[in-house]
Amino acid sequence: MSEEKIVNIGDRLHKEKVSDEESTSEQFEPVYCSFCGRPNTQVLKMVKGPGVNICSECTMIAVQYLIMNDVMPSAEAQKVLDAIWRIGKQ
Repeated sequence: MSEEKIVNIGDRLHKEKVSDEESTSEQFEPVYCSFCGRPNTQVLKMVKGPGVNICSECTMIAVQYLIMNDVMPSAEAQKVLDAIWRIGKQ
């Protein structure tokens, strides 16, 4: 996987082709986390989805919260974490 700072989930799901011009302009526009409001320039990674964005820090906080409060069973949480690590290694 490339070391992109912004990962656009929408592009992967829809497999839409983006012109080089659109892709280049998108790289320079700040992307803000929908949860904490920080721009991609202040976080490690940003996941950009259809109409919503989440930074890596907010993602970690959310997963930790779900595990600690037993909202998500530990086995299920481990499956999610395994899937995230698998995607990161591609």
